Amino acid sequence: MILHIVSRSDWQQAQLQSAYVPASLRHEGFIHFSLPDQVIGTANRFYTGQTDLVLLVVDPASLRPNLRLEPPLEAPESAIRFPHLYGPLNLDAVIKVVDFPPDADGHWSALPPEIDA
Repeated sequence: MILHIVSRSDWQQAQLQSAYVPASLRHEGFIHFSLPDQVIGTANRFYTGQTDLVLLVVDPASLRPNLRLEPPLEAPESAIRFPHLYGPLNLDAVIKVVDFPPDADGHWSALPPEIDA
C-alpha cells in the first residue's frame, strides 16, 4: 500500500476525469506518494494547517504507470526512498479514500484509524 495526500476538491475533480493528474506530474514528471510510515512527516512538512485533505490508499500492483522508490528531490544522497509514480494515477488503483484532518494545532500525529498500516 502506498498513500497520497490530496485536497478533497482536487480528488473530486479527478473523479470527473479518467485519471488523477496533479501539478507535480506536469512540473516534476511524477506524482509523490508516501509509505505509511512516511505520511505524517510529509503532511507536517508540506500541508500544515490545511483542513480539506484526504488520503488516497493505492494498491501498487494495480498501477499502470511506472512506480519507482527514489530519494527526495532535495536530498538525492538520502537513504530514504519515497514512491514516485511516473504517469497519471489510474483511478481503479485507489482502493480507499480516507479523510485526513489535522490535529487542533494544524499538525498530524497519527494516521487515521481507517488506514491498515
